[in-house]
Amino acid sequence: MALPRNGSDGGGGVVSQLWKVVREKELLKLGRRVQIVLQDVLLPDGRRVPDYLRIRTPPFVVVLALVPDGRILCERQYKHGVGRVILTLPAGVIDEGELPLDAAKRELLEETGFVGDEWIPLPQRVMHANAEGAVTYGFVATNCRKMQEPNSGDLEDMAIEALTPSEVLSAFSSGEIPLAGDACALAQGFLKLGLLKEGR
Repeated sequence: MALPRNGSDGGGGVVSQLWKVVREKELLKLGRRVQIVLQDVLLPDGRRVPDYLRIRTPPFVVVLALVPDGRILCERQYKHGVGRVILTLPAGVIDEGELPLDAAKRELLEETGFVGDEWIPLPQRVMHANAEGAVTYGFVATNCRKMQEPNSGDLEDMAIEALTPSEVLSAFSSGEIPLAGDACALAQGFLKLGLLKEGR
């Protein structure tokens, strides 16, 4: 049996209609760190969802940074949300009024002490399909070189490591790189750089 394709819902219709937010009430806000809202939502078929929760956190950037020999800058650090020491890509929250590219350059310099010659934007991604969560902006930075010592001001101590693409893929496959934002940047960045081949 053929499966539906190209936006078909399998019943002859096309899945394209947006939900309508009738009203929204803020339940909690802690500065820019988190906002929880309750929405009254009207679905295209007339059904009503009066208690739809949305959780919003600040947008952030993730940088896939390559040094001239092709190795990738990674950070080994404890992350409390995961509860263990992991490998991550350079990343951080976009300051209010800051452009994503400016935030990416700032975070790379602060966390690693490196700057990049060329910056390639990647498609933005949403971290949670239903609750929204955060929007992440990925960038590839090439020909990165060290300009200063790291000075991130983060709570976590970190060690900077330069790993080959195959080492990074192995760390991702094993769960040593567990963050969703990193996964998006790695997949999109490796495709952009020709390190992965798109399926046909």
